[in-house]
Amino acid sequence: MINNFLSNKKLIFDSWASSYDWLFPSVFYQAIHKRLLEYVDLTNPANILDLGCGTGRLLQRLATEFPQLRGTGLDLSSNMVRQARLSNCHHPRLIFLEGKAESLPFSNGQFDAVFNTISFLHYREPEQVLNEVSRVLFPGGNFYLVDFTFTNNQESPILSIASGSVKFYSPHQREIMGTSAGLSCVNHYYLLGPVLLTIFSKPI
Repeated sequence: MINNFLSNKKLIFDSWASSYDWLFPSVFYQAIHKRLLEYVDLTNPANILDLGCGTGRLLQRLATEFPQLRGTGLDLSSNMVRQARLSNCHHPRLIFLEGKAESLPFSNGQFDAVFNTISFLHYREPEQVLNEVSRVLFPGGNFYLVDFTFTNNQESPILSIASGSVKFYSPHQREIMGTSAGLSCVNHYYLLGPVLLTIFSKPI
């Protein structure tokens, strides 16, 4: 069941990859990235991970803002990774890999910060993703979770869209899942409309 779910997601995003940077959602995401940077606090130099990196736009922006930054982008879609590699103007500081957020191919405490932008809503096993984020974060590191949210804490709404079903989480639900994974919620910030940034920290 899970493998079929991931395969379907992968096929959809593979088909979007070549034109993704010209689609309206990409323009929307770039506006979100710009606002996200106002809240980013990184060590210098920093080693970061971008989960669901798509065509690599966020990592490119971060690499420009932080000249000593090293970053890894991970995406389920091989075609998205291919596009990210083609447009990578910060090689070898940035690398892009194909992989699953539920089973990260990295060692414990490898990253100073992890980013996840408009991808968390796609995950079938969000608790497992958070466990993996916590595992690969260095103690004291931050997890920047950016996604659509809602205010009702009773039940997470599920919607069906072109890329399959997606699920939204309230700020309180994010905090509960983060705590279960060993992450502390630092704060919430609305970036654009219902798009919420939640910053988590891994305790030292």
